[in-house]
Parts: sequence; C-alpha cells; structure tokens
Amino acid sequence: MTGAANLRIEMPWLLRNNAGLAGVLVLIALVCLVGAAASDRFLSFNNFLNVFEQTTDLALVSIGQTLTILAGGIDLSVGSLISLTSCLTSGLINNNPDRVVIVVIAVLVLGTAVGCVNASLVVALRVHPLIVTLGMGAVLQGVTLLYALGPVGRVPRGFNFLAYGRVYGLPLGATLAVLLCILIALLLRYLPLGRQVYALGDDANSARLVGLRRTRILMLVYGTSGFCCAATGLYLAARFGVGQPYTGVNYTLASITPVVLGGTLLSGGKGGVVGTLFGAFLIALLNNLLNFMDVSKHYQLVAQAVIIILAVSVYVERRRTM
Repeated sequence: MTGAANLRIEMPWLLRNNAGLAGVLVLIALVCLVGAAASDRFLSFNNFLNVFEQTTDLALVSIGQTLTILAGGIDLSVGSLISLTSCLTSGLINNNPDRVVIVVIAVLVLGTAVGCVNASLVVALRVHPLIVTLGMGAVLQGVTLLYALGPVGRVPRGFNFLAYGRVYGLPLGATLAVLLCILIALLLRYLPLGRQVYALGDDANSARLVGLRRTRILMLVYGTSGFCCAATGLYLAARFGVGQPYTGVNYTLASITPVVLGGTLLSGGKGGVVGTLFGAFLIALLNNLLNFMDVSKHYQLVAQAVIIILAVSVYVERRRTM
C-alpha cells in the first residue's frame, strides 16, 4: 500500500516538472532518423561522443539559466560574464602552469560573486531581473573590452585536457556538466531550498506570504548561474587556448533555448535541469546533422532561430492551456 501511495506521489511530480522531456526525446529520435538517412556515420558511437562533447558549453550555461527561470527570473548577463571569465582565465594564467589552480578558483568565485550581485540588485532595486541583468551584461562586456580588445593570454598545454581530455573514453567537460546537472536535479528535488525555488517561481506573492526568504533563494539561483558561466568561460579558454572578448556573445539568448525546449516555463515554477540538458544535446545533435548535410553555418543560425521561435510558441500554448 505504501509503495502504491509513493507511486501516486512521485508520478505527478515527474509529469509536472519534466513535461517537456518526452517532447525533447521524440525530437532527438526524429533527428537521429533523418541523420541515419543522411549518412551511415551519423549514428556511430564516435559521432555521438563528439556531439556529447559539443554539448558541454551550452549545457553548462543553460543549467544555471534554468535555475534563474525556475525562480521566476532570468539572467541576460551570462554571455558577457562568459567572455570576461574566459579572457581573465587565459590572461592571468598566461601559459604559466603554476597559476592554474589559483586562477581557476578565483574565476569561479568571481562568477559566483557577480551572480550574487545580480540577485542583490534585483532585491534592493525591486526592478525586473531582465533589466538588472541586461545592465550588468553591458557593464561586464565593457570591463572585458577594457581588459582585452582582442585574443589575450594563453593557457598551458595541460589545461586543454578540460576541453579535449577523455576519462574512461568519455569527454571530461561533458561528463562534468552531466554530473553537475544530476547534482542540481537532486538538490532541487530533495532539499527544502530546492522546493522553495519552485514555489517562488510559481507564485512570488504566495511565497512571500508563507515566509519564504526570497533574497536567499535568489542568491542561490543567481550565484549558481554565475558559477556555471565561469565554468563555461574556463571550458572555452581550454578549448580555444586563448581568451576572446566576444566569445560569450551568442550564449545570452542561446542559453534560453534548451531551457524552453526542456519544458521549463519562462514564467517559472515548472521544469527542471534534466530537460535542459537534453535540450542542449538536441541542439548540438541538430547542428551536427546540418554539418553532415553540408549546410552553411549561416543557415544553421537560421535553423536555431526557427527552433527558438517554435520553442517559445510551444511555451505560450502550454501557458495558455495551463
């Protein structure tokens, strides 16, 4: 009887917070079918490993973005923060292996601190997070350009292992992104603070009336978003070998696409990071398919724009029905 009761409790939660996951899996299956028809190499194990590796950067930043959206906010400073942390990583290390550990720690702390500043401004100014984080993004991009107008610094050869290394045959960066996703999913599910994130995003007024600490919750989600951006900056510095001042510019809007594809409502309160992870994988898989079909990069950008429009349309329809 207890098992049946648990099943009745668990299943609605899974459906309520991962409704978009089934849709993403169906789309992944469709892309695989088209890819199999386009090339016999598309469904090979090595190609899937490559796609898995190419998912890393978008997955990392989108996981953090998911948390801010779940709490009823949004973070439009992610792209500029990625650019800044990427440039600082390569510029401060500057091919000196002895600086790697201290710079990595400092960059992660900086990213988390910027996220906490975003949260503090949202609370103190009582302004919508969209405006606050958009302004913060402009500030961060300005600081980045003050630091470097072009490629800066260089990372040691061993640091590239973060982007290109394999552990038990699996890409290290992508594996770390999956582990981070699992950890956050468990925290959201089983910790009271995680459930408070959903409550705040679902109805901020009700959350305030029942005594939820909005400031603490926003510090958590925006701080985590900043941490994820810094991790993305570290990964991109390892991948390219140098820091580039505009390397994060496309991630601001791109980070929202996997969130919506994965079933998280833009208004907050419903969704989860697991759907986001599969959404990021779907985008990487689609780009890989277009490469197999020799589609120009320009048309790939158009395809991504269409995906964003369709994903938002589905969100609007879901919101209307709910």
